[in-house]
Amino acid sequence: MPAHLLREVENLKKDILRLGAMAEQAVRDAALAIESRDEALARRVIENDITLDEMEVQVEESCLKILALYQPVATDLRFIIAVLKINNDLERVGDLAVNVAERAAFLATQPPVDISFGFQEMAAKAQDLLKRSLDALVSFNAEIAHEVCAGDDEIDAMNRQVYLIIEEAIHAHPEQTQSLVHTLSVSRHLERIADHATNIAEDVIYMIDGSIVRHKAEEYKPHPADVNLPLQ
Repeated sequence: MPAHLLREVENLKKDILRLGAMAEQAVRDAALAIESRDEALARRVIENDITLDEMEVQVEESCLKILALYQPVATDLRFIIAVLKINNDLERVGDLAVNVAERAAFLATQPPVDISFGFQEMAAKAQDLLKRSLDALVSFNAEIAHEVCAGDDEIDAMNRQVYLIIEEAIHAHPEQTQSLVHTLSVSRHLERIADHATNIAEDVIYMIDGSIVRHKAEEYKPHPADVNLPLQ
């Protein structure tokens, strides 16, 4: 690899990891804002999104510059393509963290909903999948990436369970419908964050060995009977 290309690739690695850390922090803070009913923290997550967006643009411009100037091939080309896709997923994770924060800011102003939804566990699971997908990227570890892909079914099941709980709660407590709908939105956003973590893991697998696995979920996802439903 030419020295100039090597330097550009190393800088790109640092930038995508910095963006990943920012997205991970946004998710962590948004989940904490829900848990602690902290409106100020929720507002900070919303305000900080502009910095994350700026970093996303910077990473994309760096990828396009490398493609135009150096015309990388083989492993280097796969890395640039993967970073372009991961960059987009991380930006979407930041947007979803903002969505969670917006729900948190609203719920902090409302009377608490006295129903257990298991959001702490769901949020922890979503954060873990995101963290491990980024760990797989840092370490070029396809095994960790496959584990992330396999773990997505669990949070999907948790989201379905939350839907059933909230549907029942709306019938039992119609006066709290607005708060319950916002709570359901939080669940959906956490599920989507896990989906983007899975996308990142799939791109890491492509980056490492050139395999496109996004249409081969049956190869790494557990049978439905093996998926735990922690909220039951």
